[in-house]
Amino acid sequence: MATAAGLVLTLTIGQATADRAQWMGEGRFGIMVHYLIGPQGETPEERTAAFNATVNGFDLDGFMAQVESMGADWLIFTIGQNTNYYCSPNAYLDARAPGHTSERDLLLEIARACEERGIRLIAYLPSETEAPAADLKQAFGWNPGDQSEFQRRYTQFVAEYGERLGDLMDGWWFDGCYTWDVFPNSTYDWPLWFEAARAGNPDRIVCFNDGAFCIGNVAPVTPLEDYHAGEVHFLWDGRVALDHERPPVTWMPDGPFIDGVRVHALLPIYSTFEGGRPYVYSDWQLFKWVDDFRAAGGAVTLNLPVDDAGHIGDEAVAQVVRLRDHLGG
Repeated sequence: MATAAGLVLTLTIGQATADRAQWMGEGRFGIMVHYLIGPQGETPEERTAAFNATVNGFDLDGFMAQVESMGADWLIFTIGQNTNYYCSPNAYLDARAPGHTSERDLLLEIARACEERGIRLIAYLPSETEAPAADLKQAFGWNPGDQSEFQRRYTQFVAEYGERLGDLMDGWWFDGCYTWDVFPNSTYDWPLWFEAARAGNPDRIVCFNDGAFCIGNVAPVTPLEDYHAGEVHFLWDGRVALDHERPPVTWMPDGPFIDGVRVHALLPIYSTFEGGRPYVYSDWQLFKWVDDFRAAGGAVTLNLPVDDAGHIGDEAVAQVVRLRDHLGG
């Protein structure tokens, strides 16, 4: 029906059959940061050196102190996205296209630090390589005409991380699982992907992002997922916007599952997923939305800005600390 807040969409929620992501529903909230380095340099060697210098300057202690202060139950951290570089070594890729991973194993360091603090770690990677450089495309076998070889190779890249981190990695958040022509998600070899994603930890939770809520995709990509990727671009009148109209179609869950997949929303605060000005909400707006989403059994992750040294924006941290206190410390 039409309201002052635009169309309001309701959806019948199904019951999960295997809820690996139960801990998300039982937790308070998680945080995500997009730590992505696009190094400068005239040559590949210069760019690799600049990349390593930046990753070596990541202040792990300071970063984890901020994460811990916010009371987050989980952290989603990017290994890499469309910059040609990954902040953790990978034996599979390093043997085929050296110079694209860091010497420092930042992912492993963060995983160990999270374990020490009782925080679960979810790693982020794209599920495609449309944007990266030619040598990465070649190494992974990227072929818009037939992505079967790409899937075979790239899942080995994914599995290397999972096997090495084992129980230190609790989940994956895979991006780029779109309906586009270069690699439509209808052609994904799901058993191959899930086997690779759970290498080293059969309880690892997995999701694939097709744009999700921000483009009106309320249903998960596949019922094999453990939790919804849940990408949100902004809130409207305390609800999730499903498009970019003003007013937009809006949505909120009425239960903890969609097609057996755990409901989860990923909302940027003091940041944006679409360019332009960051989205900032008052404490009342943010806390009310988190309360309502969690009351339905959904899980919430807040995306926060981070700089090259690993420092999360102070205003964002302060608001999430207040959210922690609002939810009971």
